[in-house]
Amino acid sequence: MHFLMLVFKILLILTFFQEPQKVASVEQICAEGDRLALVGFKSKIVKDTTDFLSSWTGKDCCSGGWEGVECDLATGRVKRLVLQTPSESDNSVYMKGTLSPTLGDLHFMETLIISGMKHIGGGIPESLKNLTTLKQLILDGNSLQGYIPSGLGHLSSLQTLSLSGNHLSGQIPSIFGNFKNLQQLSLAGNLLRGAIPIGFKNLVDLESLDLSHNLVSGVVPDFFGQLQNLTYLDLSSNQLSGEVPISLCNLLKLSFLSLDHNRLTGRIPSQIGRLKALTALSLSSNKLTGQIPESIAGLPNLWNLSLSRNGLLDPLSIAFSKGLPSLLSIDLSYNSFNLGTVPEWIRNRELSDVNLAGCKLRGTLPNFTQPDSLNSIDLSDNAFTGGLSSFFARMSSLQKAKISNNQIKSDAAGIKLPDGISSLDLHSNRLFGSLSRMLSNKTSKFLEAIDVSNNQLSGNIPEFVSGLNLKVLNIGSNKIAGQIPTSISNLDKLERLDISRNQITGTIPTSLGSVVKLHWLDLSINRLSGKIPDSLLGIEALKHANFRANRLCGEIPQGRPYNIFPAAAYAHNLCLCGKPLPTCKGKKQEKLGQ
Repeated sequence: MHFLMLVFKILLILTFFQEPQKVASVEQICAEGDRLALVGFKSKIVKDTTDFLSSWTGKDCCSGGWEGVECDLATGRVKRLVLQTPSESDNSVYMKGTLSPTLGDLHFMETLIISGMKHIGGGIPESLKNLTTLKQLILDGNSLQGYIPSGLGHLSSLQTLSLSGNHLSGQIPSIFGNFKNLQQLSLAGNLLRGAIPIGFKNLVDLESLDLSHNLVSGVVPDFFGQLQNLTYLDLSSNQLSGEVPISLCNLLKLSFLSLDHNRLTGRIPSQIGRLKALTALSLSSNKLTGQIPESIAGLPNLWNLSLSRNGLLDPLSIAFSKGLPSLLSIDLSYNSFNLGTVPEWIRNRELSDVNLAGCKLRGTLPNFTQPDSLNSIDLSDNAFTGGLSSFFARMSSLQKAKISNNQIKSDAAGIKLPDGISSLDLHSNRLFGSLSRMLSNKTSKFLEAIDVSNNQLSGNIPEFVSGLNLKVLNIGSNKIAGQIPTSISNLDKLERLDISRNQITGTIPTSLGSVVKLHWLDLSINRLSGKIPDSLLGIEALKHANFRANRLCGEIPQGRPYNIFPAAAYAHNLCLCGKPLPTCKGKKQEKLGQ
């Protein structure tokens, strides 16, 4: 009995001493190994303008104070690391450095997202293969280089893998076929080459696959037709060849299919009409031939159809006049069509985007029955004639219009532009008259780009009021006279200015030097006189300038980039001198007198 009492007391004492240890383990939430792994990551980041890592102080990484770190409070192990900048953030928000191999020590991690940091370089650490509980790995929008480690294939629990928007090279590892649970895979925007691995046929749970903007070659695999859960497939901007496999038409859940900017040949499969869930289809910029399958007209949810820059032929099926009830955007540009007129089924729909460039259209511009729905329109490289004055009249939502390289004869002063238009391209037509209405105090604040070059416009360059947001102004190759107005300085957003091949006289105003965002400046083949003002040295972003064939004289501004532009940029003037041309005469005498 005494012995049992003694044992009981000893147990009580042991329990008493164990209790504080339990409390201590709850208070010490962050496992030391995980904290050291995170500190290792921080040590490899040499600059952090996001300020995320400035919160990583103290010994408890799980208290909520370490931004982006989330733990399992019961175990003190890090299970989520999310460091992500908003997609719209500017270039001043970034991290610079490399990914530390210590990330591979976070053995209980389920989510690892280091996204949009822009300047995290180096390779993907091989040690990440140790994160066997990882479900999400997102390292997109950085500057990662080298091959994708094949060791990532050991992460059999992965459901999401995104390495897009980096500089990764080599082939896509065939071991990726091990990702039996993978639902989303994006490797877009890298330098990956070679064929799509056959192991991909094992990714039966895959819902989204994006390999766009790489150097992937070979054919579009037939086995993609077995990936029955695919809803999103983007293989655009690669070097894929062969035909569009009929097996893709078995993907009944597919809502987005883009194979554009490849080298695909043959016909569009007629079986494509099976894809009833399809909302967007882009096959543009390939070498496809034959007619557009009539079955496409039977796609009830398709709102975006892009088939431009192929070798597709007439006629367009009559079925399109009653089909495609959801269509909003269509692009048939630059095929082998000889349409003559814009089809009635396009003119009579409530469309937002109509692109029919290079379709051998002629006659007067089309009359859209629901013009207020149009957001953008491209009818360039056709043979339209007639006027333009009332064409935009009821296009109240129009933002972009491109009707260049036609035979449109219209008085520019009579063209009424929509209030919200941001981009207008009317180059290479037969426009005449003055720009005074198009560029006035009533010009839309939304207008960012205007190109009316290679027409027959006359009059003067109008005065520019403040508050305009023009970034591109091209009035080259016309008959515009007068001087460059000093109010050019009001175009403080301007990046590209071309007034070449006109009859502009007077001097280059010093106020042009205030347009500091200019990248491109062309004043060539006019009648400008005087010197090139030194104030232009204030335009530090300038990449191209041309002053050729004027009546300019005096020393070229002696500073970059003017003194390193090619001599041809200053040729055929009266008496320009100084680098890159020969030294000015007065300067030579000064040197001799010293």
